[in-house]
Amino acid sequence: MKLLNSYSKFIPYLYFITVILYWFTTINKTSGITAYPILLFGIPFIWQIIKPSQKLNFTLGITFVCLSSYVILVYLSHLLNIVAIPTYLKQFIVFGGLLVIANFVMALWIIRNSIKRAF
Repeated sequence: MKLLNSYSKFIPYLYFITVILYWFTTINKTSGITAYPILLFGIPFIWQIIKPSQKLNFTLGITFVCLSSYVILVYLSHLLNIVAIPTYLKQFIVFGGLLVIANFVMALWIIRNSIKRAF
């Protein structure tokens, strides 16, 4: 249990690195070499695992809470039929909704780590 508690602070970073790698492989299948700039998004998360910085940690947390909140508002507007979403995007609603909720929770976890304990 002690081992799990010591490594639990890295779970949000590993989650975002996994999402970035999934995004990269998906885009790489269709677009080829133009997908490589997506890998640049993973650098701050890898840096947090190797050499943690409290300022970078808090910045990542706030940024992804804002982005996730925006996407949650898009999902709520879809549920309330405020904005019309094309039918080809509706097939991704369930999977995307789970991803949005997970992103929001992981971003809150990053903020909690930056407030709760110093690295």
